[in-house]
Amino acid sequence: MAERRPRIDQPRETPRRWKISAPAGFTEEYFGVLSERIARFLGTPYFIAGMTAFIAGWILWNTFAPAALRWDEYPFQFLNVMLSLQASYAAPLILLAQNRQADRDRLAFEQDRSRDERNLADTEFLTREVASLRLALRETATRDFVRSELRDLLDEMEERGLTVTKSSSGDA
Repeated sequence: MAERRPRIDQPRETPRRWKISAPAGFTEEYFGVLSERIARFLGTPYFIAGMTAFIAGWILWNTFAPAALRWDEYPFQFLNVMLSLQASYAAPLILLAQNRQADRDRLAFEQDRSRDERNLADTEFLTREVASLRLALRETATRDFVRSELRDLLDEMEERGLTVTKSSSGDA
């Protein structure tokens, strides 16, 4: 049997070696919302004050506590490792939250842009309609024009000696 030659016009399929499945209910959206909440908390004064109190307490305890109760001596290497670990998790969470916010901003911008385009089209349509109404009104007789014409007719009738009486029923 002849060996099947790979096609060079299509990418190679790479077998997936690891398939990581998320627990039920733990979707990408859920993780994004969770990361935004964490990032939002990391920027609060409560977190800053809490972190400052935690570090101050750590340093004070490991400096002034009895030697048998200290767990991290002076250059505080364990504290440094813990802060580095916290920063290594905080940075990607903050970046993820910023990316999600940028996506929301981009979507809002696109919606605003389409709404503005519709408003512009509506405004242009209404402008054309108003212009066409103005042109149509030029061709129709206005109330002042009709009154002036009637006045001219009355004046002409009076010059000829004809009298005009008003009817009591309101019909002219």
